[in-house]
Amino acid sequence: MEEYTWIDDAFRVVKARFLWHSYDKEGNGLVTALTEESCISGARFYLKGRQEGWPEPEVTHEGTVGGKL
Repeated sequence: MEEYTWIDDAFRVVKARFLWHSYDKEGNGLVTALTEESCISGARFYLKGRQEGWPEPEVTHEGTVGGKL
């Protein structure tokens, strides 16, 4: 059995060829990033949002185009 270094006792990061990947304790992929620091920061943000819920967007956009094309 492999031993991993767990960050915040919640996830781990692994270096692939050119990218860093993070995984939760069940082995599910979380975030992929170019640097280890970005991967850790992104995984923390993602897990916090998953735990506390995502905030509602402050701005909504209209999906129709007005006028004649």
